[in-house]
Amino acid sequence: MIHKYTHLNMRVILWFAPLLAAAALFAADPPDEATKRWWNHVKILAADNMEGRDTGSEGYKRAERYVVEQFEKAGLKPAGENGYFQTVPLRAVRLNKDQSSISLVEGEKVTLLSLYHDVTVTPRAGMAQRFEAPLVFVGDDPVDLSGKMAVIIAGGRARPSGALGTISIDNPRAIEPPRWPVAYATVMSIVGNERPAGAGIAMRFNPDSAEKLFAGSGHTFADVLAMEKRPTFALKPSIHMILNIAAEDLKSDNIIATIPGSTDEYVAVSAHLDGYGFGEPVNGDGLYNGAFDDSAYVAELIELARSYKGKTLRRGLLFCVFTGEEKGLLGSAYFTTHFTIPKEKIVADVNLDYLRPIFPLKSLTTLGLDESTLGDAARKAAEPLGIRIQKDNEPERGLYRRSDQYNFIRQGIPGIAFIFGYENGSPEEAVYRKWYAERYHRPSDDINQPIDFAAAAKFNRFFEALVAEVANAEARPKMNAAR
Repeated sequence: MIHKYTHLNMRVILWFAPLLAAAALFAADPPDEATKRWWNHVKILAADNMEGRDTGSEGYKRAERYVVEQFEKAGLKPAGENGYFQTVPLRAVRLNKDQSSISLVEGEKVTLLSLYHDVTVTPRAGMAQRFEAPLVFVGDDPVDLSGKMAVIIAGGRARPSGALGTISIDNPRAIEPPRWPVAYATVMSIVGNERPAGAGIAMRFNPDSAEKLFAGSGHTFADVLAMEKRPTFALKPSIHMILNIAAEDLKSDNIIATIPGSTDEYVAVSAHLDGYGFGEPVNGDGLYNGAFDDSAYVAELIELARSYKGKTLRRGLLFCVFTGEEKGLLGSAYFTTHFTIPKEKIVADVNLDYLRPIFPLKSLTTLGLDESTLGDAARKAAEPLGIRIQKDNEPERGLYRRSDQYNFIRQGIPGIAFIFGYENGSPEEAVYRKWYAERYHRPSDDINQPIDFAAAAKFNRFFEALVAEVANAEARPKMNAAR
């Protein structure tokens, strides 16, 4: 049978070799006791009985009790509004899939779309729950959209105005691939900051299903996607929707704790505890455990707390375990507008979120590298470990603004976050892209996935060194001048 494979070139073999190697990594044992403890925390927080830790859920409450128990063991002092807790008042608006339907209608022909697989809708309190409208694909030509629903390809063009709503087809060429099915359709907001329904209905469409929209129009989605200048034209079907939308108030907690320093200043270290919970099944699995997003880094905060038990740094450490990150950075938004420690006493935030220990740690892509002097501190902590600090080469993904450090930055507090780095075109990039395509915000982000324990241990050492560097520095970090 060997002759079947002799035509494969070395480039293809090198592409898949790291993927096979990664599968073997899970069988390895953690390299030291600290990493074993860290991994045990991950296994507990990402276990099935935590039910994916959806914001405000019973599973989330079980997980937060575990985190508080570990902080208490480490001797952390409560710094919330009610002991360790800062309760965030939330409003959730949810689409009931089983009592909703979306169809394309052309004369007698009715095509029922699969919710969460073909299409999803952004639910808003007060929005129309029965709706129908003709469809127009909006390219580069102007058009009167009164009484119509606009269909666009996501990215690169401004959303059209004047339409009843917008169907945005995910761009399959985007650097971050579209993920379908979506878990569910839920919008959360902080009470008092709810976004009104407005006049427009916002929908997303799976590009793999987009030809259903274009059938009979004289155009195909594939052809239109390839065009540099896209025409504007009417689509044959109209869209019909029956939506069951319900709203509820709920509460979910941030966990806030401190290790005091010899001064009254603090370095915030943060991660988010919430995940997606139960959602649309993928390959028969409907539980989104969230092991690397973000159980692994809440676990890292627990181990950091343990490592500093009985020690005193120049600046104290402010531990922030946030809720509602996956629903729009809600927990950190609430904390940074309702500080439980005086804002002026918080000198920086080091946030843990995007890390994925799935290949050897040689470099760290650093979000906010040039925005503040925290980039210099990161380089200093990384050098003895042989880690290269590099800038974000994909700023179009907006990762700098997509996790909790950004709410500190918005308040003028320097913030930084990290991603395991790679060289473009390298085997590590292949592993990274595969993980994002198959496991990011997926049920397969669980404790049974491949992991490089040596890389995790190396990052944990870097994180502890960085925190010490910032906490013990003579000068507090500062934002750099606008570039």
